[in-house]
Amino acid sequence: MALALTEENFDKIVNSGKIVLVDFWAEWCMPCRMIGPIFEELANEMDADKVTFTKCDVDTERNIAVKFSITSIPSILFFKDGQVMDQVVGAVPKRVIVDQINELI
Repeated sequence: MALALTEENFDKIVNSGKIVLVDFWAEWCMPCRMIGPIFEELANEMDADKVTFTKCDVDTERNIAVKFSITSIPSILFFKDGQVMDQVVGAVPKRVIVDQINELI
């Protein structure tokens, strides 16, 4: 299950030494609702010792969204060692996300 990313836990999660995916989303966003189940499915399938899946609601965590210049949702940022390594925008197929993760592992 994907963790809720907040300003309070952001640094601890992103700097955990794992690959961290952040799904920037909003409840009212239809494409976000389309990719949400895929993201949750991956969170349950991938090795939790290597990859952490998080969700950041842009309506409640605006400061994080602004910090990373999120202007379109859904947007998934891929972090490694606390740094943004890649980004995917839009409702993409599961394979696209898996391929990005595999490139970082």
